[in-house]
Amino acid sequence: MSYVDEVIELVVAKNPAQPEFHQAVKEVLESLRVVVEANEEEYRKDALLERMVNPERQIMFRVPWVDDKGQVQVNTGYRVQFNSAIGPYKGGLRLHPSVNIGIIKFLGFEQIFKNSLTGLPIGGGKGGSDFDPKGKSDREVMAFCQSFMTELMKYIGADTDVPAGDIGTGAREIGFMYGQYKRLTGLYEGVLTGKGLTYGGSLARTEATGYGLLYITEEMLKCNGSDIKGKTIAVSGSGNVAIYAIQKAQQLGGKPVTCSDSTGWIYDPEGIDVALLKEVKEVKRARLTEYAAARPSAQYHEGKGVWSVKVDIALPCATQNELDLEDAKQLVANGCIAVAEGANMPTTMEATEYLQEKGVWFIPGKAANAGGVATSALEMSQNSERLSWTFEEVDGKLQNIMKNIFHSLDDAAKKYGMEGNYVAGANIAGFLKVAEAMKAQGIV
Repeated sequence: MSYVDEVIELVVAKNPAQPEFHQAVKEVLESLRVVVEANEEEYRKDALLERMVNPERQIMFRVPWVDDKGQVQVNTGYRVQFNSAIGPYKGGLRLHPSVNIGIIKFLGFEQIFKNSLTGLPIGGGKGGSDFDPKGKSDREVMAFCQSFMTELMKYIGADTDVPAGDIGTGAREIGFMYGQYKRLTGLYEGVLTGKGLTYGGSLARTEATGYGLLYITEEMLKCNGSDIKGKTIAVSGSGNVAIYAIQKAQQLGGKPVTCSDSTGWIYDPEGIDVALLKEVKEVKRARLTEYAAARPSAQYHEGKGVWSVKVDIALPCATQNELDLEDAKQLVANGCIAVAEGANMPTTMEATEYLQEKGVWFIPGKAANAGGVATSALEMSQNSERLSWTFEEVDGKLQNIMKNIFHSLDDAAKKYGMEGNYVAGANIAGFLKVAEAMKAQGIV
């Protein structure tokens, strides 16, 4: 049995009931076969892959807090510090009822390679809780965040582990967590990113993931003799990533016509109205039915279906495994030429393989949505220097990082005889940097 197959079997056996983690490991290791086979004896002797798929540290803890009725609630908190070979652990905190150790491990494992691709000195980690901020009062959210940070603060620090926002963790939650960290440690340091602009946050951080998604998509299209201008685009989701992907797509001359939330989706043939979408989602925190009610050209549909519209480019920006094989077939049938992942692993393996087989240009999330964590690392730099850069400075650095990521994965794919396979290219380019650092630092 090959070394890759042995390690995949080991991961499945040792981590039962963690299908998302199994999927992430299989997807990465399958595309690394050509690299591993070329170095199999050395990697096997050093147990390099076993060390890479085992987190350096997994932390689980209870989070008790009191709701507005005086009832004590208990959630579970997680932080998986996966790999620090190239820098302090870096990765978001997800607050959502679906969160469990398997999902946090899948996200943390992906984060290793995503962070490596940015070219910045940050390792891979992830965390969160099964707490749901939806429908909670500000006081309840604060009570949870303070309890969560009271335990988490023991394991993080500006040069150790720097968490950030993710699904359910926005500016409000980061603010409450940062206040509690400062209160308990007495340290005013860059221990969290995604902070408010008044206390060490970075301009362009809010826009970074969505903007970065479009910068790398634009670079991919250019390098393949195409362009975003005049293209019709399907976007899923209506959170931070989706909103700013839609905004930047419009600025680059594209026409995004869809968005979605957990209950349904919008098709707006005249193009999504970003100002209205922000009003509905960021200000009112309402459902997309309100967008449709205020926009005569928009059609609201219950359930799933955002990929059924005829488009040139698809940008999944919602959640894992939202674009399946049937969706991929529909996109291909409708003439879609490119898919770039704004969310983490939003496309199933079967859908990814089908899209690649049909010649659709496909950039995986670990490359396409790396703009968020890249700008978080830029926030860390500003905090360390006690400086604040302009929006234009940060945006310019972000554009360069995303262009460089595309060329790194493009070059890696070509070097290993897989030209155009950007999934393999991203995994190889991300892996090689981490592997070299791990070898240099010995068996730790």
